[in-house]
Amino acid sequence: MIDSCIFCNIALKKIDARMVDENENAIAFLDAFPLKDGHTLVITKKHYEKLQDVEPDQIIDLFKLVHKILPSIEKGTGVQSSLIAIHNGKDAGQVIPHLHVHIVPRRIGDGGGPIHSMFDSSHRLSEHEMDEVLKRIRQ
Repeated sequence: MIDSCIFCNIALKKIDARMVDENENAIAFLDAFPLKDGHTLVITKKHYEKLQDVEPDQIIDLFKLVHKILPSIEKGTGVQSSLIAIHNGKDAGQVIPHLHVHIVPRRIGDGGGPIHSMFDSSHRLSEHEMDEVLKRIRQ
């Protein structure tokens, strides 16, 4: 735990939050600054900044909790769909450096869009460039 981490303090129940559910290694609560009604955050109880830093049992419990609460969030907010997102590091838009999964209830016409709408759609790679990226990733 990092004393200055708001999510660690929520996990330890030192700071009040609108709890949705929890399990041994993860906790879910309503986002204090929701994008939509029912916007929920699911965090690891232990402090990890990025997904690749998390121990496998912690990841399992994190996503078990996401899986468990999704139907209730969608039903409770009257939607048929939800966006599930992780900003994995500061450069990806992570504001609080503690791993968290966003669950955002979505409906047609809500002002949000697909992931591709977040980026410049003119970015294109040639077949050769795609092969080179794949090669570097596999190494």
